[in-house]
Amino acid sequence: MGGELLLCLFLALASICLFFLRGRRRRSEKKLPPGEMGLPWIGETIEFYRAQRMNRLYEDFVEPRTKKYGNVFKTKLMGHPTVVVNGAEANRFFLSNEFKLVVSSWPKSTVQLLGNDSIMETDGNRHRWLRGAVLSCITGAALEAFLPKLCGSIRAHLDTHWRGRDSVQLFDSVKLLTFSVMLEGLFGIKAEEELLKKFEEVERGVFSAAVNLPGFQLWKAKKARREIQRMMESVVRDNKRRMEGGNWNEEDEGVVMSRLIKGLIDGEIREEEVLDNVVLLVFAAHDTTTSAITMIFRTLGEHPDCYSRLLQEHLEIMRKKEGEELTMEDIQKMNYTWQVARESMRLIPPIFGSFRKAMVDIDYLGFTIPKGWKVLWTAHGTHHDPQYFPEPQRFNPSRFEETMAPYTYIPFGGGARLCAGYQLAKLNMLAFIHFLVTQYDWSPIDPAEPIAVDPIPIPMKGMPIKIKQRSLV
Repeated sequence: MGGELLLCLFLALASICLFFLRGRRRRSEKKLPPGEMGLPWIGETIEFYRAQRMNRLYEDFVEPRTKKYGNVFKTKLMGHPTVVVNGAEANRFFLSNEFKLVVSSWPKSTVQLLGNDSIMETDGNRHRWLRGAVLSCITGAALEAFLPKLCGSIRAHLDTHWRGRDSVQLFDSVKLLTFSVMLEGLFGIKAEEELLKKFEEVERGVFSAAVNLPGFQLWKAKKARREIQRMMESVVRDNKRRMEGGNWNEEDEGVVMSRLIKGLIDGEIREEEVLDNVVLLVFAAHDTTTSAITMIFRTLGEHPDCYSRLLQEHLEIMRKKEGEELTMEDIQKMNYTWQVARESMRLIPPIFGSFRKAMVDIDYLGFTIPKGWKVLWTAHGTHHDPQYFPEPQRFNPSRFEETMAPYTYIPFGGGARLCAGYQLAKLNMLAFIHFLVTQYDWSPIDPAEPIAVDPIPIPMKGMPIKIKQRSLV
């Protein structure tokens, strides 16, 4: 009996060993991309974050490795084996194969803070429903209806926070404005200063060290996220009761909130999904738009000839309107302004890229990306490549007079996860630029102010500017 037991144990052990040996053999037969995995667990995370924070992700991290290994290389970031891909074809391959070969895969702490049930994390039919619900509120006729409210918010903001002053912190001022526009205009929630501080606390933890202990940034961010959650729960439940009772005004309560609440009542979406998507959309829309607007003015401050041409475009629109409201037709006339905005976002994209996870073993350019590995595409991988943009470090808005080749210009991502708020962001940028340049003369106080990326591009001093109210004849 004892001999039979020993024999069974031996056979079981032998089977386990054979299983692992076969697995190791299969892995060794795969041709992994070249590259270095760096230190145990952390890999090259420190080098990655250092380059990103100093706004030199391409120059200090991506470019040296592409020169050494090619456009596909492996590394280890935040504890995960990661393959970094570069080039338009790589962007096309991975962004167009969302839900088929890869799925969105942000760091665990990022997901916890921005929402497990948000559009950022959902796949398949859930993602399509949420995306469709959001897009129905911020495209086409919905944007046209939103424009007068947006213009009123910008005018009120400039009157309250700019009039009578000789300088402002541009980044902070735009951040307050875009936060108010999103929260009040689209969700019908009063944008209190204390609430903005809580969102900023969460933002600081999005890419912080994954240490959830008292005093650490992630712990503070999670505490702020819980407080936001409690406040949002109260708002959503109150709005649901009023909508069910017929005491509801969509214009006052916000079109996106109305659509999500209707989905909640109809059983199409859970309360957790409503809450997580409100939080994510407020973050995604106001932060990236704030960064983009600030960087546009930073580049305009460095190129007075471009600014002069942009200003003339807006003065011409203003002269034709003679006090009338700004319309979508006026927005469509801001061609050069949008070229300036696009060129600024090419040089300094609002997001550096994003992570995906391989759902299966992926064969790409003769290499195998194993199932479970991360894939990272970066906007810098094409935006700063002279193959796609000659003289890539030169600010040249006129390059956008020509149509860009697909998947070369991707400041808002692409494929199934193309930023749902892309058109809303464009409208925000163009409207704000119009009112600022037609109402104020301005100049940067520190033209050489450095930029940090944490996780979006931010001027390290907040970009203080001198302002003087413009006198127009």
